[in-house]
Amino acid sequence: MFPEEIEQYRDRLWRREEALRIKTVEDLEAMVEELGFCLAMTDIRKRMPSVYIAVCGRRDAHMPRNVQKDEEASAAWVLKDQAIARGRIYYAKLFKGHSMFISRDLVPVFNSIWGCSRQGEKGILSGNASAVLALLRKEWEMATADIKKFAGVENKTMLSKALDELQQRMKVIPSEVVYIPKFTYIWTPSETRFSEELRTKIPREEAVYKLARAYLKTFGLTLRGEFSGKFGLSRAEAGRAFHRLVDEGFAIRIDTGIYRLNNV
Repeated sequence: MFPEEIEQYRDRLWRREEALRIKTVEDLEAMVEELGFCLAMTDIRKRMPSVYIAVCGRRDAHMPRNVQKDEEASAAWVLKDQAIARGRIYYAKLFKGHSMFISRDLVPVFNSIWGCSRQGEKGILSGNASAVLALLRKEWEMATADIKKFAGVENKTMLSKALDELQQRMKVIPSEVVYIPKFTYIWTPSETRFSEELRTKIPREEAVYKLARAYLKTFGLTLRGEFSGKFGLSRAEAGRAFHRLVDEGFAIRIDTGIYRLNNV
């Protein structure tokens, strides 16, 4: 589907080579800072870089059905948990339900596109999400079960939806994963770790441009509708961003909606 030189370019950046595969949380953090973003526990079928693919160190990484008994899946899971606890890169379930890591410099970009201001929360967040956020801003850190108890959201499904909503709006993040005595996430407001990045305001058009630039640098080539489809953006605003990249000499227009990184 893609030229071999593009696949080789992705092999290097996405750590799809045995010699480049990640083994430590420092490796993971370095990869995210270089790429700008990556998914967590997904395989090649998503056609995006991920922690799991980088742990495997190969192109054809497929997640097994029984992940608990798979060494590579287990290793990727451990690295994910370690990176969450260290808090040096942003992690949350953002758009389309995908859990992903984001570099610090792209946090303002994602927040400008998908986040909302504190002043605008009342008109955007649901009642359950607002209750959870208010509780976390008061207590600073809480386990899922405690949030359920003290936020007044007794239904587990409704609580999950509220936490997903807050993650998508970049209001809360998991700060730790606990397995004993039982599995749970510890949640905290995003500003506890990324206050400066979240205060940085970027106009939406500029944010889409910066995201398109990071995307093309990571992928080397984008097909028609691929970038906008992956991030839920309109093709019009995606097109304006790539036209600007072409004007700057960063990208080359191959055909309608098809752009290639200039130096690949």
